[in-house]
Amino acid sequence: MSKNANERLSWGTKLGFGAGDIFGGGAMVIIGFFYLYFLTDVLLISPALAGVVFLISKMWDAVSDPIMGVISDRTRTRFGRRRPYFLAGVVLVFLSFFMMWFPVDFDLESHRFIFVLVAYIFFSTSYTIVMIPYFALASELTTDYNERTALMSVRMIFSMASSLLCAVLPLEIVKHFPEVRTGYIVMAVIFALLFSLPFLATFFATKERPEFQKEPEPFNFKRTFIEPFKVPTFVHVLLMYLFSMATMDIVMSIMMYFMTYYIGRPGEANFVAGALLITQIFAIPGYAMISRKIGKKRTYTIAAIWWLLTMIGSLLITPENPNFVIYVFACVVGLGSGGIVVMIYSILPDVPDVDELYSDRRREGIFSGLMTFLRKASSALGIFIVSQIIALSGYIKPVETLVDGKVVLEKQAQSPQFLTSLKVMFALIPALFLVIAIISAILYRLTPQVHDRLNAMLTARRKGEAYDTNEEEDLKRILEGR
Repeated sequence: MSKNANERLSWGTKLGFGAGDIFGGGAMVIIGFFYLYFLTDVLLISPALAGVVFLISKMWDAVSDPIMGVISDRTRTRFGRRRPYFLAGVVLVFLSFFMMWFPVDFDLESHRFIFVLVAYIFFSTSYTIVMIPYFALASELTTDYNERTALMSVRMIFSMASSLLCAVLPLEIVKHFPEVRTGYIVMAVIFALLFSLPFLATFFATKERPEFQKEPEPFNFKRTFIEPFKVPTFVHVLLMYLFSMATMDIVMSIMMYFMTYYIGRPGEANFVAGALLITQIFAIPGYAMISRKIGKKRTYTIAAIWWLLTMIGSLLITPENPNFVIYVFACVVGLGSGGIVVMIYSILPDVPDVDELYSDRRREGIFSGLMTFLRKASSALGIFIVSQIIALSGYIKPVETLVDGKVVLEKQAQSPQFLTSLKVMFALIPALFLVIAIISAILYRLTPQVHDRLNAMLTARRKGEAYDTNEEEDLKRILEGR
């Protein structure tokens, strides 16, 4: 294992960096748990049309995310390549998140759809401008294998604590107000502030590595966007990342419907999500210690298998089960998903090191842009699939009624066909995605020992020192499985 003492980061740097993912972790949870539900049950947009919002926004991400990665890599300021975008994020994150949750009451569904689409694209663009430089920064703060795990563990504690708040509090805030639309406006303001202000801490607490900021080479499309996919390590990590995170998106997006219509306890959906996320938080230190013993790859695989078996087990859950059963299930899911989340985010910063072996360039921003776009695309595809199955299964949306002069959304009884589809979808789609993630993890070959050898060789090459070219070829052979 690496013992590079000069790579140790101060707690101020770790905490400042970790605070940035209050937005990344929390916003995705609110969107994953509540946004599809908000569109269908508050704005009264059809599930099929709501799914289109996610898909169209991802078509824009296909352009904006990779471009932002290139811009971030080529930015040169006295504050570095990444940090200036955190200051811009303070304003952009606040405005875009508030707009996305503003409950417009246009009479025509088409007008509500257009507003939501514009708002979501604005939010997605703001996310891109801030989070792609943020993700890229992780590789630059330290090159040490285990220190990256420690850094990501701190980041994941911030992220999951934010996720916990975002799973439990939004509905509680909304329920506090007699008018549901007012509740969503207040909720949007509170969380917009929570997400935007921590980027000030990230800006002031972090420092970029000067040796990674060489003058950029002329832009080349093939070298920028095609070559990364020729690196086997990147492809394996990409599949591990996409399919495990898409599993989380699907579980979150179905949870509200599952608790509301199948279990019949809509008021507890946020608390069940909270139980899952609390377990994730407490699992992080344990997985970090396990990783130091057996490596990130094996730890990720163990967590994925645990989660896979748990999702298949959800087929045994029925509305007649005692109340505690659904909470136990959520905690067991949290044990598996917590390990996957902390391990995959610890693995991601290692990918630019492997790329440097092949390209002799530091391209964290490009990898961040590609990963972020494909992550959003997989999330949108997963939620689109869920929304279409919900629509095709005969979902009946709520009806607006007037009670004591206030508009109330009255939920409708669902058909047995819809409830069966919901139960099967909740178990089997995540299980299929996790199988793909596990296979990809088996093919991933960057062990702690290989990374130490890689890091030593790259350090010598950056300094212009002599190094064994046979070592370079041997590392490529190992990473490619030859």
